[in-house]
Amino acid sequence: MNTQSAEPNSGYCLPSRPREFSALIRGEMVPAKDRESIVRDSPAHGVTVSRYPKATPEDVVRAIESARAAADAGAWASMAGAERARIINRVAQLIDKHRDELGLIESLEVGKPISAVGREIQASVGLWEFAATLARHAYGDLHDKLGPGALGLVFRVPVGVVGMITPWNYPLLIVSQKLPFALAVGCCAVVKPSELTSGTALRLGELLCEAGVPPGVVNIVVGDGPSVGEVICRNPMVDMISFTGSTAVGRRIGAIAGEAIKRVSLELGGKSAQIVCADADLELAAERVNFGVTRNCGQACVSGSRLLVQRSIARNFTQAVSDRMARMKIGDPLDPATEMGPLVSQVQFDRVSGYVAAGQKDGAELHRPGPPLSTTTGYFMQPGLFTGVRPTMSIAQEEIFGPVLSVIEFDTIDEAVEIANGTVYGLAAGVWTRDINKAFAISRALKAGTVEVNTYMAGAPELPLTGHKQSGVGHEKGRYAVDEFTHLKTIQLQLANPA
Repeated sequence: MNTQSAEPNSGYCLPSRPREFSALIRGEMVPAKDRESIVRDSPAHGVTVSRYPKATPEDVVRAIESARAAADAGAWASMAGAERARIINRVAQLIDKHRDELGLIESLEVGKPISAVGREIQASVGLWEFAATLARHAYGDLHDKLGPGALGLVFRVPVGVVGMITPWNYPLLIVSQKLPFALAVGCCAVVKPSELTSGTALRLGELLCEAGVPPGVVNIVVGDGPSVGEVICRNPMVDMISFTGSTAVGRRIGAIAGEAIKRVSLELGGKSAQIVCADADLELAAERVNFGVTRNCGQACVSGSRLLVQRSIARNFTQAVSDRMARMKIGDPLDPATEMGPLVSQVQFDRVSGYVAAGQKDGAELHRPGPPLSTTTGYFMQPGLFTGVRPTMSIAQEEIFGPVLSVIEFDTIDEAVEIANGTVYGLAAGVWTRDINKAFAISRALKAGTVEVNTYMAGAPELPLTGHKQSGVGHEKGRYAVDEFTHLKTIQLQLANPA
């Protein structure tokens, strides 16, 4: 393990000055120089890399009014699905065209290794491409067996204005799990990306205009939760809130929406378990378990932060995971050889450090594979794993959002399922076995929205992301997103009086 800086011939370097981004309101770009700025320092280098225009209260209201006016005018919703699909596909093409630029922005702002960002940009392209197909495949129903001369039509109509609040960890990918699907069925949107990592969402706003999205259909503003996010949630002109983030904030948004009987879609926290059986492909499992807890420095809602391993192989398998952690290159995210960068902020570093201390206080044994980190700049943290973990410990119950793995041993499959289901979360899980019958039995018993068998963090635009229990309500991606962003409307006709 080492923490070298970016190599001179890597092709990537820190910008000589911060990049200034613009908000998008009513089809017009509002540059950072025209507003008080929010500055973003690279979490790896400690220098300012981005400036965003901080939305004023008037900006937020204008953005909402703009989306409302576009929705009420109905031009976007009534546009032929084929034309909406063409525009959404053009967005996908522009994201693809600017993939290197978008990847660099995200690497600088999030601290994500440049070698890993390309996969996320490609996933974002895939989401826009798939969503475009739904613009032509959002179906209703016809009922012609209601009686003589009676006809029933069930239409799908867009929800209207969707307020989208997205987190800092996957800023382009997560907005791409929401926005193109809402646009496909004719909705308009006000988007608030995290004030920590707004760059790719704001650059996306420019690409939306270039692709031909009409003015007002999408508006993007930046600010903190109370001054922007909560205003969007409470405004009566916003018909729906789609939020990705912590369960605590999701609970608050749900309460606000409930007061107005407003639709919500909440993709919240997780404490995902990876269940490794003795008959699994242990080499592959060890590689993916390590990947599942260290990708983006563990800052993922689906992070596989609990390893449930069958006791007969626990010692050797845990060592195999530890060996992979020890071989990881941790350091400058602009170095193409880097596999793990820093945590996103001091707040996050302190949070994860607090959980590490709590695990040790509770009696679990911390293993930090490899030599200590040599860097003193940035919010870097050496990945680690805890053994001797009891299922009731805070490190096994609460979302850490860092590169910390809790190892829990089990004897029987029933015991593994009980432990895996023993948290308030139900977002994702992994199952590792060569026995397909066992895999299905475990998968059916797990209380999680997504179960991956003999893989982890694979993902696909066609497959929905759903949280069970306190991991959320509603779903994103896949053809089921049509349900999320549409209302049903029934029209019943009597074509002729029955004889």
